Amino acid sequence: MAMKVHGHVLSAATQRVTLTLYEKELDFEFIAVDMKSGDHKNEPFISLNPFGQVPAFEHGDLKLCESRAITQYIVHEHPNKGTQLIFRDGKKMAIMLMWMQIEANQLDPVATKLAWEFIFKKMFGLETDLVAVEEHEAKLSKVLDVYEARLTNSKYIAGDAFSLADLHHLPIIQCLMGTPSKKLFDERPHVSAWCADMLARPAWAKVIAMQEQNKDL
Repeated sequence: MAMKVHGHVLSAATQRVTLTLYEKELDFEFIAVDMKSGDHKNEPFISLNPFGQVPAFEHGDLKLCESRAITQYIVHEHPNKGTQLIFRDGKKMAIMLMWMQIEANQLDPVATKLAWEFIFKKMFGLETDLVAVEEHEAKLSKVLDVYEARLTNSKYIAGDAFSLADLHHLPIIQCLMGTPSKKLFDERPHVSAWCADMLARPAWAKVIAMQEQNKDL
């Protein structure tokens, strides 16, 4: 049964899923969703994700939405393929799950707001709100201070091995690397080294290649 990913190559949530599949060295079918035409808000996509957000995922009769849930299904369903991405030890797993929650609840919301100001507003012909940028950067700085302290004693955010906790960060980090907010990462040497390590992963290069191949979508 082929795994199917319905999404958009520029969607950070879609990228989390495709990156996981590449790390696990798994074959899948990518089905591009035309978001400009609003296909994500209509049938047949809305039957896969009733909230009208990409991605949606199919594996046989299983249908999932929410990228972080999809990535966990993939790694647990294929434990012996590719990169492990999870820990078998209970304590290590708990630490990984904690950092996955930190990414989702602390870093991603503010980082996404910065991406909106610097990148996506331009796509809609809107001007960047510099006051909002200053506010969001101040919040992100505090989060990254916590990350810097953690990474001083750990190569990766959840331990000594690259895991889902790291992987979930990659799309939004890549996004901010092309904005003035990059300085917040560069100012923290351990955070900077962590980002460079992750962005150099072969699986991430495949995600970037997908963008090039589908740049007209």
